[in-house]
Amino acid sequence: MSRICLPCLLLFSIPALAFGASINAIPENPIQGEPLMIVVEAADIPDIKAVTFAGKKVGLFLYHGKPTALIAIDLTERIGAYKLIIRSRDGEKLEKTITVAPREKISAPLGIPDKLGGDTKVAQNTLVATLSKENVILAKIKTTLLPMWGDVFTFPFKDIEVIDAYGYSRSTGPYSISHKGTDFRAAIGTAVRAINGGVVRLAREFTVYGKTVAIDHGGGVVSLSMHLSQITVKEGQKVSRGQIIGLSGDTGYALGPHLHLSVRINGVSIDPMRFFTLFQ
Repeated sequence: MSRICLPCLLLFSIPALAFGASINAIPENPIQGEPLMIVVEAADIPDIKAVTFAGKKVGLFLYHGKPTALIAIDLTERIGAYKLIIRSRDGEKLEKTITVAPREKISAPLGIPDKLGGDTKVAQNTLVATLSKENVILAKIKTTLLPMWGDVFTFPFKDIEVIDAYGYSRSTGPYSISHKGTDFRAAIGTAVRAINGGVVRLAREFTVYGKTVAIDHGGGVVSLSMHLSQITVKEGQKVSRGQIIGLSGDTGYALGPHLHLSVRINGVSIDPMRFFTLFQ
């Protein structure tokens, strides 16, 4: 499957401030679960006092020499209008309304493999309880403001095929579990590569997520590669873009071999495929 093309991924220019800056928001109007990139043109980071989105401060870093921010729109974010505000050191303020549109709601059943107890009420309850505990661990993964990358993010394989997209709900008994990642087809033992440079913050096996590698790429970005059959890096290790970090598999809550890739921005999981388009 080739990289997706998003007609809605537009470059939207906001009128310039008096000190010469202007802002590009990509995309102009994101949907729930999408990343949003803010690029400040014709300005330096010292010129900018603060950037806020929905009342929350947003960190800036340099990307291709321009002040840049990455914002995560949560999958369950309220739809509607949000204010993006840029304040200069000179006291000027520029506002732009970003409208978050709804994501199509899709639900599909998903059974539990025999290795995790099969489709029984006990297994369903155990799965959800275990998932909650594992998510607490993942939520504590350290991320840094300054990016450890200066180039585009790339896919974990040369040839990709999406078999399960981000954002739909998986019905497991009475429970509904949101799929906050992209599943790529991958035979067991396929080399999985780092999508960009960074530091390995976690490399261990979970009951539900299986063998997992989490990489802090800086700029608030963390990638998680799950259900691996083998981990080939260690926690604290620096990795470069394209470096092999493990081999794909079917460990954990997996009905067949594949790679589950999640991308988080400041702790919020967003659509990885939309994330990659920001760097095309």
